[in-house]
Amino acid sequence: MHDFLLAFIPLFVAVDAVGTLPVLLGLLEQVEKERHRRVIVQSVITAATVAVVFVFAGRPLLRMLGITPSDFMIAGGALLFVLSLRDLLAAGKATLAIDQDTVGAVPIGMPLITGPAVLTTCMLLVEQPGMMIPTLLAVLANVVLAGVVYWFADPICARLGSSGSKVLSKIANLLLAAIAVMMVRKGIVALLASPVGT
Repeated sequence: MHDFLLAFIPLFVAVDAVGTLPVLLGLLEQVEKERHRRVIVQSVITAATVAVVFVFAGRPLLRMLGITPSDFMIAGGALLFVLSLRDLLAAGKATLAIDQDTVGAVPIGMPLITGPAVLTTCMLLVEQPGMMIPTLLAVLANVVLAGVVYWFADPICARLGSSGSKVLSKIANLLLAAIAVMMVRKGIVALLASPVGT
């Protein structure tokens, strides 16, 4: 359970389902009402598939490229920090032009649910010993949770209001920035502790 929570929390912050609700609603405004549920199901399937592929392919890819876990923790942490900082400083997330047949896959499933922050977090987590299964379960749980949040997008947004959604999004991104700094710190410590030339 501890390992699951260790993976679940940063992935929950990275997905930021509540914070992206205004974007979802903006996209769904361009889709026929009767297609909304189908689009959300399509987005969950796409997001889960992409995330699972990265969980399993991340480690072999790093090995093939000669990248150590320390290298990736530093680079990944820096990337997460930039992504979180960009969203923290942005006035809002842009609305994208969409195709009604594929909007569930792109851009909702990827990159709205499973975006760069989620993929980077997954690859960082699986580099830690014993974290493959907890990370897999945590990312699937977060994707399904995002799907549930999106399923009830209208009442949630009505309750939170536009300002409430934005505040939650900023808090989530601030936490993600802190997690990114922690990853960079751990990567540097591990790099300094490793034997020269490894």
